[in-house]
Amino acid sequence: MSEKTEAGSGSAALEAVKWLLVVGLVAAAVIGNSYFSDQPTLYRVVGVVVVALMAVFVALQTEQGKAFNQLRKDSMVELRKIVWPTRQETLQTTLIVLVFVVLVALLLFVLDWILGGLMSWVIG
Repeated sequence: MSEKTEAGSGSAALEAVKWLLVVGLVAAAVIGNSYFSDQPTLYRVVGVVVVALMAVFVALQTEQGKAFNQLRKDSMVELRKIVWPTRQETLQTTLIVLVFVVLVALLLFVLDWILGGLMSWVIG
């Protein structure tokens, strides 16, 4: 039991170090971009992108990063399973929605007109 605790503790410490490295890389990118503000924008963008990619690489080495990457892969598999509607189905559905929107708008207009007339009659 204590072996699991010690192994978990070491693993948790390593995870914390990885996340601190990620935070440090992001901070370095922000501070470096500000510090080198007199340099051409292209160089600064390239520098920030390189440091951001390093931070992403380190983040993907953590347990949360691995879980996120697995979720991304599973999402891509699910996206391939989607059956998209045909153009005709899309147009028909859009037309139905537009007709109902117009009908509800007309109903609300008539209700407002009637209630406005009643209020005018009551108020005088």
